[in-house]
Amino acid sequence: MPVIDVGGTRLNYDDRGSGPGVLMLAGTGARGRTWHLHQVPALVRAGFRVVTFDTRGIAPSDTPPVVTMPDLVADAAGLIERLGLGPCRVIGSSMGSRVAAELSLRHPELVDRAVLMATFGRPGAFLDAMSAGERALAEAGVKLPDEYRAAVRAAFNLSPRTLADDRAARDWVDVFQLPLPGEADGRASRLEADAAVDRLVAYHRIALPCLVVGFADDLIASARGCREVSAAIPGARYVEIPDAGHYGYLEQPEPVNAELIRFLTEEKP
Repeated sequence: MPVIDVGGTRLNYDDRGSGPGVLMLAGTGARGRTWHLHQVPALVRAGFRVVTFDTRGIAPSDTPPVVTMPDLVADAAGLIERLGLGPCRVIGSSMGSRVAAELSLRHPELVDRAVLMATFGRPGAFLDAMSAGERALAEAGVKLPDEYRAAVRAAFNLSPRTLADDRAARDWVDVFQLPLPGEADGRASRLEADAAVDRLVAYHRIALPCLVVGFADDLIASARGCREVSAAIPGARYVEIPDAGHYGYLEQPEPVNAELIRFLTEEKP
């Protein structure tokens, strides 16, 4: 993947296909290539130019000590401008959805429409508790055994239906034992991306077509929270994918891709 300078920040990115531009924003700690297994091939076949990237904080993109929401929004906007994508379709998942929503508010001229998957507009008790626990572990210098951490990640991010399939569960646990971004070189950035800030009132000002996708079994960004976001954005459409957890776009790629392509190709009202 090539590296591009965006406002003084070096970002590792991938650019495939031709046609209307799509920028994909991954969740916290996820690399851009997360989208390459299922979503990128489907979107390229559908006639789109698709750009993915590793956000700042994930090597080989720059890894400053702290990454904030304004940083992430500025990087996305700068990448759209540098690559001549705008106004483009924007797809986000989890924290990437929060970035997509803020990008739609702060730079609407760069966004044609937005898909917000596994998103939330305000902090929830469970997400707060999990974030606090992760911070406490990091501050204490505790490193959980890879096997245990993999099992916990699977429980948090996958549907019970997936975990009930022994073969699928073993495959996912194997994947989750791989090092997290930034662990290999010890240079992971601290993310301070406003996850604890209530943005539902601000979302009333989004004036672009939006599709909100919730995953029925998502423990981290609940379907209820996704419905709240959809209700807050004027004219937004909500779709819920069954038998899917926080990584629903990987667990249930066919229905997710069908919804993405339907929304990205339809005529704007």
